[in-house]
Amino acid sequence: MIEPASHGVAPIHLGLRANWEQFTLLVIVNAFVGAMVGLERAVVPLLAEEEFGLMTKTVTLSFLVSFGAVKALANLFAGRLSDRLGRKRILIAGWLIGLPVPLMIMAAPSWDWVVAANILLGVNQGLCWSTTVIMKIDLVGPKQRGLAMGLNEFAGYVAVALSALATGYLASAYGLRPAPFIPGLFFAAIGLLLSIFFVRDTRGHAHLEASVQSSVISPSSPQPAFAQILLLTSWKDRTLFSASQAGMINNLNDGVVWGLVPIFLAGAGLPLEAIALVAATYPGVWGLSQLVTGGLSDRWGRKWLIASGMWVQALGIALFVMGSGLALWLAASVLLGLGTAMVYPTLLAVISDVAHPGWRASAVGVYRLWRDGGYAVGALLAGALADAFGLPVAILAVGALTLLSGVVVAGVTRETLPHSRVSSGGPSVVE
Repeated sequence: MIEPASHGVAPIHLGLRANWEQFTLLVIVNAFVGAMVGLERAVVPLLAEEEFGLMTKTVTLSFLVSFGAVKALANLFAGRLSDRLGRKRILIAGWLIGLPVPLMIMAAPSWDWVVAANILLGVNQGLCWSTTVIMKIDLVGPKQRGLAMGLNEFAGYVAVALSALATGYLASAYGLRPAPFIPGLFFAAIGLLLSIFFVRDTRGHAHLEASVQSSVISPSSPQPAFAQILLLTSWKDRTLFSASQAGMINNLNDGVVWGLVPIFLAGAGLPLEAIALVAATYPGVWGLSQLVTGGLSDRWGRKWLIASGMWVQALGIALFVMGSGLALWLAASVLLGLGTAMVYPTLLAVISDVAHPGWRASAVGVYRLWRDGGYAVGALLAGALADAFGLPVAILAVGALTLLSGVVVAGVTRETLPHSRVSSGGPSVVE
């Protein structure tokens, strides 16, 4: 645990145990962030066909294009603005923007309203989820990043799963609108109130870690410009590039499972309650498994957990098409959730391992730009393939891309687990 000298104010300590109250609060806040997006996992793709009469998959997935593109940009700005303005302000802004989303979907007279609601949802998710990630990284310091990210993503995606399951059952009992979206009003209100009255800013923790790290590594290193951080994270540093491409492909396949698999299962004759179960199993396994996988990456290393996770995801995606029946489709969801759990917190830990604390939030924002841009890319690609060749081809093509992404990780990424990084001479990027 790192401690500063006292200067007449409450001292700042780094570490999970020292900051467990704020960390737990942020875990709860992120659960409400996840619940907001879980509202849509089982119901919105079915709304497109049953209530709005949309037949082409490209148009159906337009809500994911808007969500993914806006969320990606919001991630980028969240990281940079939280370095400049503080984390808490960005978190509150994200909740304010998310408040109208459930009302817009409930009242939507046309599909354009659903697309517009997903623009706001993308901003909400980008600002709120990015900020809770950054704040947890700030609090724990360098020793338990994998565990911290596992706990963060556990809370978010278990909430996604529970929300998806609840909305699916509400839809089967009361119809696709408005009942499934009423809980969203409470999720947004509670998340906003917790953020305003109980969350404290964590920028001071990042400043403390930066001062300690700079004094040990390179006190004269300049703060890189944002353009340099963008290039480093996107391309110039091979490990950051590898993490960014894996994140993008991960969310590309997540978007396809979100947008096309419910339609695929409905076409196979699966009832709505069973579709909701399959849709909820994937993020449920994903969320629960991250309680284990995040901590494992702190002990076993990052690289092979990520590569193996991409390959397990590819197997799960293929099983959706190659299997038949509820049992096999549930098994596909379990594999997909397990593979994603191996990847998701570990990629965030990689970014945190490599980036200096002084510009880490900006690097996380760039990574999440590419990662959540995968929703938009995946929706456009899968929609075009589904319209041209059918749903099975579109789903299998995304599985092949996921397999290839794991090969890139295996071939390009260097191990970044902190003790391994120190013994190998440090990271290759600007410190």
